[in-house]
Amino acid sequence: MNPPLVLAPFPEALASLEKILQIAGEDIVRDATIHRFEYTYELAWKMIKRHFDWLGVSDTNGLSRRELFRLAAEMRLIGDAGVWFEYNQARNQTVHAYGIAVANEVYATARRFAADARLLLRELQKHPA
Repeated sequence: MNPPLVLAPFPEALASLEKILQIAGEDIVRDATIHRFEYTYELAWKMIKRHFDWLGVSDTNGLSRRELFRLAAEMRLIGDAGVWFEYNQARNQTVHAYGIAVANEVYATARRFAADARLLLRELQKHPA
């Protein structure tokens, strides 16, 4: 029997992102949202990887994030893998380029991401801990 699948701190990060998305945006709110998106996104893909490792489904160490998202969609942990490719691209933008246009784009992406991350969390929570 597998040890429990530990999801923490993913639920807390997601709740934090959802909370800031409820606040009308000034620049500081947008920037805080982007930071919370970055953190929550990083935890999300790591939770997907952890889930597959926990199940013994695949050797995930050699998988790219795109491959990981494709597998997650096949296993119905997430919906459309292509959307998650966009989340990955938005996360990469925050690292390599930053300006008002990019910030506004990533902020809009963070709003969509929160709902998909919530669905991922629900799927992960279906497995016994």
